[in-house]
Amino acid sequence: MENQKHTERSSSSGRRSLKRKLEEDLEDDRKVSSSSSSSQSSEDAHQDLAREVRTQVEILESSFSSSESDRASSKRAIHVLSEFAKNEEIVNVIVDCGAVPALVQHLQAPPHGSEGDGTHMPYEHEVEKGSAFTLGLLAIKPEHQQLIVDAGALPHLVNLLKRHRDAQNSRAVNGVIRRAADAVTNLAHENSSIKTRVRIEGGIPPLVELLEFVDSKVQRAAAGSLRTLAFKNDENKNQIVECSALPTLILMLRSEDTAIHYEAVGVIGNLVHSSPNIKKEVLLAGALQPVIGLLSSSCSESQREAALLLGQFAATDSDCKIHIVQRGAVPPLIEMLQSPDAQLREMSAFALGRLAQDAHNQAGIAHCGGIIPLLKLLDSKNGSLQHNAAFALYGLADNEDNVADLIKVGGVQKLHDGEFIVQPTRDCVAKTLKRLEEKIHGRILGHLLYLMRIGEKVIQRRVALALAHLCLPDDQKTIFIDNNGLELLLELLESTNLKHQRDGSVALCKLANKASSLSQVDAAPPSPVPQVYLGEQYVNNSTLSDVTFLVEGKLFYAHRICLLASSDAFRAMFDGGYRERDAKDIEIPNIRWDVFELMMRYIYTGSVDVNLDVAQDLLRAADQYLLEGLKRLCEYAIAQDISVESVSLMFELSEAFNALTLRNACILFILEKFDQLSVMPWYSHLIQRVLPETRSYFVRALSRANQADIRV
Repeated sequence: MENQKHTERSSSSGRRSLKRKLEEDLEDDRKVSSSSSSSQSSEDAHQDLAREVRTQVEILESSFSSSESDRASSKRAIHVLSEFAKNEEIVNVIVDCGAVPALVQHLQAPPHGSEGDGTHMPYEHEVEKGSAFTLGLLAIKPEHQQLIVDAGALPHLVNLLKRHRDAQNSRAVNGVIRRAADAVTNLAHENSSIKTRVRIEGGIPPLVELLEFVDSKVQRAAAGSLRTLAFKNDENKNQIVECSALPTLILMLRSEDTAIHYEAVGVIGNLVHSSPNIKKEVLLAGALQPVIGLLSSSCSESQREAALLLGQFAATDSDCKIHIVQRGAVPPLIEMLQSPDAQLREMSAFALGRLAQDAHNQAGIAHCGGIIPLLKLLDSKNGSLQHNAAFALYGLADNEDNVADLIKVGGVQKLHDGEFIVQPTRDCVAKTLKRLEEKIHGRILGHLLYLMRIGEKVIQRRVALALAHLCLPDDQKTIFIDNNGLELLLELLESTNLKHQRDGSVALCKLANKASSLSQVDAAPPSPVPQVYLGEQYVNNSTLSDVTFLVEGKLFYAHRICLLASSDAFRAMFDGGYRERDAKDIEIPNIRWDVFELMMRYIYTGSVDVNLDVAQDLLRAADQYLLEGLKRLCEYAIAQDISVESVSLMFELSEAFNALTLRNACILFILEKFDQLSVMPWYSHLIQRVLPETRSYFVRALSRANQADIRV
């Protein structure tokens, strides 16, 4: 579920850092000026450049000897090519002009000629160093890596790694070894076959040996090369460990040289990645504490690598998770969550996510202040960072002691409102909310109710909002009626803060949905109450008719027995002291013929199709004649046509005719369509109008839902 970002090096920034590394401390370091070529045509400049490169290549091809003059010529030619190679746009020209075989040849010292005395080579180590450096620059482009290897570079580079064995340490020796190690790094970068070739050529043992070299730059170069060779290559990993690299690497973790401990932690990270057995060996060798120490390093790259490594240590081993926390990793990891460096935030969230999957660690991470910065990371536009934070919160939500803390700081609203970039993050958040929901009972619910009674207003509201989303339906009356939670949500509707209004609307909507799942409160028309129905054939039929209505000047034949059984209004008309009691023809004013005909059809059959064109007039008639079943059918039909533009008028209609179902439908529509309605200029006035009825609706709905649950 968590997202681990583990790469050999990032393709662009890593390449740039490798190039900077290759260029540092090079004698007579001068950039090739492009200003002179800017005045020439592109084609002419290219031709001039190619001629110059070929000239230098020809010098290299003709000067492979031990004479001082040839060595001097080779050194100058290599220097020119290295200057060109620093410009990536020129690298292809250098390769196309045949420089690679010539440079590879000069990785080795030429045989001693007659001018030599057999003991000293002119410019010893310097020509080889320049060749290794230049080939390393060419290898920055992946398409040139195999070409260089096929030209036979690897055996010579491996031999250069061993030069200190036969010579006294000097700046020249150190330089050639370092450039050879850097060249191996660039050749093997993201190239699995070349990584394997380096091992076959015997490159790993001398690199491990160089970890203990006296020159720190050589140590760093060797570690960088091993780091690359170890990435996603199990055979290389095993050989590095078999060569006893771990003790030295762990010592390097404690180095005050940030460059050294950065490379060392990178090597160890690549060794343990997807290698459980090596991970055990690394831990047994004592890596845990120095890695934790690097969380406080002044080098952000070392901090990032240390956090990633701790996440790897904590992957499956529960004891290791506990030990990491016990040894003080949590406070610096939480501090890193607030770093301006996005990669630091991502890796610390990754490590905390792994640690938070252990029950013993969850409360500790929350206690150290991890909840708020993790919640803030949910706003990130970085998908990996966002996901790592969500996974850590998923772990923290598993501990009952953290539930109230998550709710108090608004965590539930954050999880509900977040815009999550990838589906796995959305799934993780959904599981976190489900996990919290499962814990809202017993002492946790008691604690939250206590906070809702005595906490600061902002906390009371956060608790009420969270419980609206998380509580069980059978706890709703206790929370929202008995403990004033409903009033807290209604207060949000009256707020001038748009976010508060929206939160209140969403929470009340959720509450209504939960309540209606147990008790359908006025949500749909009921089945007609059994009564006397003469049937369709007697509608406006003179047969046995004993009363006639005059509607819009036309006679409508009816039957008193059917009307008496239909409503109290007709009973009062015929049994009371009204003049209609004995009248033969009763005039019906203010009702259209088609509306009256539909009303009578309902009275005779118990059902009728309500068309929206007549629904409001039919509702008025049903209310006037106390036909509750017909009234509900009309309300239901009208409710299907509520819109943002009409909801205010619909609510007025429900009030005018005491249409409870329609009124409730308007209330729910207003809550559901907050985003569309809140931009209307009349929205605040509408809320003030509906608030009393909203309160009545929820009191009735929650109480009835609770009673329904008790009956079940």
